[in-house]
Amino acid sequence: MDKDKNYARLKDFCRNLGLDLFGVADIQDAKKEFIVSPELLKKLDKAVVLGGRLSKTVLAELVQVPTRLYSFHYRTLNSLLDQSALKATIYIEDQGYLALPIPTSQILDWEKQTGHLSHKKMGELAGLGWIGRNNMLVNEKFGSQFRLVTILTDMPLAIDKPVAGGCGSCHTCVKACPAGAVKENPSDFEHLKCFEAIKRFQRLQLAEQYICGVCVNVCRGKK
Repeated sequence: MDKDKNYARLKDFCRNLGLDLFGVADIQDAKKEFIVSPELLKKLDKAVVLGGRLSKTVLAELVQVPTRLYSFHYRTLNSLLDQSALKATIYIEDQGYLALPIPTSQILDWEKQTGHLSHKKMGELAGLGWIGRNNMLVNEKFGSQFRLVTILTDMPLAIDKPVAGGCGSCHTCVKACPAGAVKENPSDFEHLKCFEAIKRFQRLQLAEQYICGVCVNVCRGKK
């Protein structure tokens, strides 16, 4: 079976799971940044990136602080993505290939906000958007109102290309950030300021985990 047919069939499988975004990235140059067994990584050369959109209605409550409703919604979508990644992993393995699902929100270093790999970086490589001023992946249609999960695989698949894009003159997230962490350039995003704010939100029991979501609410993409 050729790469294009594999891609189309896997994409259809994932869309039938209720997911909104699908892309495939070449990870050969990104592997050095992963926290995954080097021996296993030798066998894996692609990332399948899946995305599910957040509810705009739930997000609408987020003005300056997160809410418990958003906290629950966030966990629910993460669970959907992880379950979908598991189903897609089994599908890939049933075709005779390797597949390693990377949890959507398993943080290894909270201060740096890093995990086994950067889902947003994989999404960027897979053509799902660009890194915005809010230090998140921005999709043309959904803005930043979605979550991602990644599956590493050796399955022969067509590769998507990164898209040209940018935030242009939009500075909505800069003005909305309650921590003042968002700057003009994504590379200047202040992770520690963001982390201190989400720790405060959690202490105040505004959310049941380390999340904010204010910049997600204002980054809405095309209507």
